[in-house]
Amino acid sequence: MSDTHHPGRRSVLAAGAASAASLGASWLLSGCTGASAAPALPTDEKQGAPDRGGTLRIARPPASDAETLDPASALSAYEYLGALYNRLVRIGADGTVAPDLAESWEPDARARTWTFRLRKGVTFHDGRRLTSADAAYTLRHILDEKTASPQAAVLAPLVDLDRLRTPDAHTLVVPLKTPNAEFPSLLTHYNCYVIPDGSAGGIGRTGIGTGPFKLESFTPAGPGRITAYEDHWAGRPVLDAISFYSVADMSARSNALLAGQVDLLSQTNLDFATARVIAASDRATIARVENGQWYVLPMLTTEKPFTDVRVRQAMKLAYDPEHVVKVALQGAGTAGWDNPVPPSDPAHITTHPEHDPEQARYLLRQAGHEGLTVDLYTSSYDPVFTPMALAYQDSARRAGIRIRVKTAAADSYYTQIWMKKPLMATYWFTGRPVDQLLTQVFRSGSSYNETAWSDKDFDALLDRARQETDDRRRRELYGEAQTFVMEKGGAMTPMFADRLVGLSRKVRGYTEYGFEFDYLGIGLKGA
Repeated sequence: MSDTHHPGRRSVLAAGAASAASLGASWLLSGCTGASAAPALPTDEKQGAPDRGGTLRIARPPASDAETLDPASALSAYEYLGALYNRLVRIGADGTVAPDLAESWEPDARARTWTFRLRKGVTFHDGRRLTSADAAYTLRHILDEKTASPQAAVLAPLVDLDRLRTPDAHTLVVPLKTPNAEFPSLLTHYNCYVIPDGSAGGIGRTGIGTGPFKLESFTPAGPGRITAYEDHWAGRPVLDAISFYSVADMSARSNALLAGQVDLLSQTNLDFATARVIAASDRATIARVENGQWYVLPMLTTEKPFTDVRVRQAMKLAYDPEHVVKVALQGAGTAGWDNPVPPSDPAHITTHPEHDPEQARYLLRQAGHEGLTVDLYTSSYDPVFTPMALAYQDSARRAGIRIRVKTAAADSYYTQIWMKKPLMATYWFTGRPVDQLLTQVFRSGSSYNETAWSDKDFDALLDRARQETDDRRRRELYGEAQTFVMEKGGAMTPMFADRLVGLSRKVRGYTEYGFEFDYLGIGLKGA
């Protein structure tokens, strides 16, 4: 399940006022249909310092009634995590691993044992002092089979729990089963927020962490509220509080923003036309996060016809990613060329197979699937899914592939369609380090391997890459792994989309990277 896919969240905010524009599936709007008079999207949100205090109101999309504040869980309430917790390390603004609860870290000569030095003077919301025992407990909790954490598949083959140790209150020593020069980057994932020692039984309800906000109330799939933690180790946040509302429909969320009922749309990548309407309004505007999401058309490699690598290759060669970007995103993104590693990542390789419908036809004939007809499932869960599917349908037609686009219900999309239908649309947030991305989404047996692709040679290549301590050689190996995914894997990556985030014109200090925005610095003008 992708980062933010939480099916079944009940709507609890009455969104959409009479004065608000009615927004729907308006993605077909383009400069050729009268939209040329509409203003261009802003490149940045409102600048300037926020005033101290106030409550930020966030609308979030559907989630499960079983969602929890346990960050290790597959059903974690994602929007709360970065506010309530900290990790040992995080992704910095420059895309590199940066300090969080750990001030420093270093490997031994073989990258087989990593030592983390924790900050002193950090307290949990209940007043307890953070120690290395909490960090060790967090790792054990993630790797506990009962937790069923998605990150366990990434860390379990590496961490030697039997030799994990805490020589003093501020030192954590993590021995690995095999060398891994990228290990700290794997702890930046949002499943890796640090929780108090012994708290697994109640953390899903209490949300006790070391983050800039503490929990006031939380309802699974419903509303909640967090308030500023005065004793946060990095200083008090600008805001007094954040209120969360669950709004099931993207149009309803957008209308609530235009009506002044909410201040920020969490996890909603607006379609281009809706974004322009919001940017032109008096109350709201757009923050644009370059290549903030990558969109995928996963082919389930355990289901025919996608069990045949020739069919998978044909599906990739059949369409033009540039066409999909132009139609689905109105150019607000970058062609993916079936490489899931974003162009901003230092490990990204630019080489890729070219769009070649004739070669696609040839491969399909070889595989016995000439004139292939397949269903492609989409939904209104994300406004880009359907235009992406239709653009793919249009482009692949040149290779003789007939795509039937099927629209499924948004509230059950990630329980009934994702990883169950042979071909469908989905997305992920960018911001993962390359080893995390390739391991979690493409390695054999990973719970997030949405194509069920399994290749022992690819897995071995990842093992070689993570054990390589020479930076140049390690990057080359990750490049080879990307080529593997493009040529043999089941995931089509048509594009990286600029994330278009709707927010009130009162919001200041919105910056986003590494899965989350800056909860410390965000605030409101005129709060």
